[in-house]
Amino acid sequence: MGGSGSGKTTVLRLIGGQLRPSSGSVNVDGQIVHTLGTDQLYQLRRKMGMLFQHGALFTDLTAFENVAFPLREHTDLNEELIRTLVLMKLHAVGLRNAAQLKPAEISGGMGRRVALARAIALDPELIMYDEPFAGLDPISMGVTANLIRNLNDALGSTSILVSHDVKECFAIADYVYFLSSGKIVAHGTPAEMAVSTHPYVKQFVNAEADGPVPFHYPGKSLADDLGLHAGAGR
Repeated sequence: MGGSGSGKTTVLRLIGGQLRPSSGSVNVDGQIVHTLGTDQLYQLRRKMGMLFQHGALFTDLTAFENVAFPLREHTDLNEELIRTLVLMKLHAVGLRNAAQLKPAEISGGMGRRVALARAIALDPELIMYDEPFAGLDPISMGVTANLIRNLNDALGSTSILVSHDVKECFAIADYVYFLSSGKIVAHGTPAEMAVSTHPYVKQFVNAEADGPVPFHYPGKSLADDLGLHAGAGR
């Protein structure tokens, strides 16, 4: 599922130039990704922010140094300006006073917020979130969802969320795609999807055990395994 701000919402299967598509292409900002050279890819990546599922913070660096990393990697800004920008990003996620703490010294929810500050360090046009709510307690989940929505609006970015958390996504997304077996099976606004009669959407939204996604792993029936057939044992 994905939400967007002022930009468009879309689904990207491959991005960043690491993998080449076996068919079709990935078009980002008018550029075909797999045709770009190293320098062009670097320039394109500068326009992107990525929040990994488990944060992927550098464990030996402080929160400050983690957020400063993309600024030092992609810009020639002096350290005084980098310091100002980093503190502003950490302040935006409520962790300016945790700047000198390392990932092991903060909670999982706080680590996710540091990772979010790093993802927006360069004010990217496109921000991608991989399961941003995974493993978070209800408070951290709500805080993270609101941050994603508010930062998206403040930056005027396009945001793509991949998530299984229906409630949080429906609360902040502008448009939603449902995917199954690598294909888009339904799409629409959260309001449209909430009342959809599409079997897959209905099962997913209502957390139903049985539907297009089977509860039981495919294979032999219980009757077959237990030999419970007509006339068995006679």
